[in-house]
Amino acid sequence: MTEEPADDPFHDCELNPDAILGTRTFEDVLFTDDTETPVNVLTGETPAHSRATVEEAKGFASSIDTDTPQIALPASVETQIETQSKPYTAAAFFHFKATGSLELHRAYHAAYDSDVFIVDFEANYESGDLTITVKRADEP
Repeated sequence: MTEEPADDPFHDCELNPDAILGTRTFEDVLFTDDTETPVNVLTGETPAHSRATVEEAKGFASSIDTDTPQIALPASVETQIETQSKPYTAAAFFHFKATGSLELHRAYHAAYDSDVFIVDFEANYESGDLTITVKRADEP
């Protein structure tokens, strides 16, 4: 069994850095104006708590007090009904609901917290796509 350096940001990750280097786009993962909302079957209207705009969702996500940039993700219709919540929620830009797996979540998180990598992202709320780019800090 080999010892891993204590300063290896990927020591707890299932994936190595090569798995996330470069640019990857996660399609249709962000809250958009087309995010599904519940409809009252009697009135045919969306309840007031489920009506929201992308600008509201982005404002909510950016208001979260954390060092990690947040994005607005769609809340499920079930959640909106059960908790009478807005149709969006905020999460770290590398959240597993956006990246599709806990393994990618952990790898992006490790890279983001490391000085060895530069991690950038673009949240396109019109298309719902999230693009994450990772490169080594010592590369041009």
